[in-house]
Amino acid sequence: MKRNLLNEIPDRLPGELTEILAENRGVKIERIVSRGHCSPPGFWYDQPESEFVLLLSGAARLLFDGDGETVYLEPGDCLTIPPRRRHRVEWTDPARDTVWLAVFFPATA
Repeated sequence: MKRNLLNEIPDRLPGELTEILAENRGVKIERIVSRGHCSPPGFWYDQPESEFVLLLSGAARLLFDGDGETVYLEPGDCLTIPPRRRHRVEWTDPARDTVWLAVFFPATA
């Protein structure tokens, strides 16, 4: 079924919205919608799988543990985060929806 990932976003978004779009054999594809949301103070993602992220709309800043500067993302930007690479979302645009496409896959893939 056809779907537009930039549509069907609630007007009120008290928390970040995460939806699993597809999942199979260790691969998971998610749509994540942020509107000014960021990682809680002191929280770091530290996942066992690799993660490919593509920013579809909005803007965001990621921080990787041990790096002094944030990585700024805007629509069309993508990156692959290796397994166990600690990172956090420092900022997302509070004035517009930041829509991410995230693909999680095994480290050996």
